[in-house]
Amino acid sequence: MSTKAKGPIEAEIITRLTEALSPTRLIVSNDSASHSGHMGDDGSGESHFSVEVESTAFAGLNRVARQRAVNAALGDLLTSGRVHALAIRAMVGE
Repeated sequence: MSTKAKGPIEAEIITRLTEALSPTRLIVSNDSASHSGHMGDDGSGESHFSVEVESTAFAGLNRVARQRAVNAALGDLLTSGRVHALAIRAMVGE
């Protein structure tokens, strides 16, 4: 388990996905350091993320619908530009 402190946006992503999807597995990775100085880097250190989420809430949904469910759960974090880029891997949980 990582001892690295989570920033407020990363913590908010975890909270929102946990509340909306009750995941059986959730990994949120802050990839912002790899994009430092690139387009969308706002200097906050929290602009680019990867999410791996497994949830029974995805049962019967195709890949695009699962990704839309993740986007809906994150709502204004994405539409306000607080998160510039989000890579999603959403799987049906058991």
